[in-house]
Amino acid sequence: MSTFFKQIYRYTRPRAYRHNENLWPFCRITRASTTGDITQLRYKGQPVPLVPLTDWHHRFSSDALITATGPSINEMDFAGLPPMTVVGVNGAYALKDRLDFQLYIIVDMSFIDRRTDVVRAIIADPMLTLFTTLHGIARIIDRFTLAAVRCRLALIEDACYRIYQPRVPGEGVGRHFGQEPHIRFSPDHPDIAFTTDIRSGIFDAGTVVFWALQILLYLGFTRLYIAGLDMTNFHQPRFYETDHDKLPSFLAEKFASIIVPAFTLASEVLHHHGVEVKNLSLNSALSSETFEKVSFDDAFQD
Repeated sequence: MSTFFKQIYRYTRPRAYRHNENLWPFCRITRASTTGDITQLRYKGQPVPLVPLTDWHHRFSSDALITATGPSINEMDFAGLPPMTVVGVNGAYALKDRLDFQLYIIVDMSFIDRRTDVVRAIIADPMLTLFTTLHGIARIIDRFTLAAVRCRLALIEDACYRIYQPRVPGEGVGRHFGQEPHIRFSPDHPDIAFTTDIRSGIFDAGTVVFWALQILLYLGFTRLYIAGLDMTNFHQPRFYETDHDKLPSFLAEKFASIIVPAFTLASEVLHHHGVEVKNLSLNSALSSETFEKVSFDDAFQD
């Protein structure tokens, strides 16, 4: 975005709207009158086709595999995976030769900026639905063009940074969302929340898997398997990286204060809704009290 437009935006809006400055004046959105989700988008004059989030509500009622990117992925033989929906995040697309991805989630803008080869392959896959934010869609179109996008796009928002709405500060999460019946809060961390209706925004907790759990509950899955949720040895490369091309990780400093209470909350909400969660990373730093740990072979044995 040009400095000229950015300065106009900053001088004409309060600081709480600053997260929109790179989208204005290029984005035009229409929200659903009842649910508030973005249903129509024009970016730089082009209409961008979106899959309505309402169409995804309880669309599934089966199992799903979430492929995170911890090193333990390298120890799993996916040839024994029974038929189920496969959900990828970030660089998990490196498993394309072994897994048939149907859903994908990217909310890390630095990943789009620095892993262009992976993102190019993801958006070229017509069998995929990519869940990403408006910032992600704008980055993809700017870098690859809208014509290059052959996957379906489902637009999701960070509940605290909704487009053209004021930012909700961390200390104000409980106060701002406290009356929403579809939002649950961590009893000891009122700034950590989990939604059962992604149309009004999804809550962040420093890891895309937390977004995935909120999305997949909304989609209706009843059993979730998570591969690569190691949450340990953060200095090691992700399963698809080497020491020479490793992107930085900020999970270590967030693990105890944000990630653990967030996944504890997620576990409680998912259990309340009858959703089983199996963590396929036996050495995961998350305890079995959060998500039951089971080996890949034991999880899918006949």
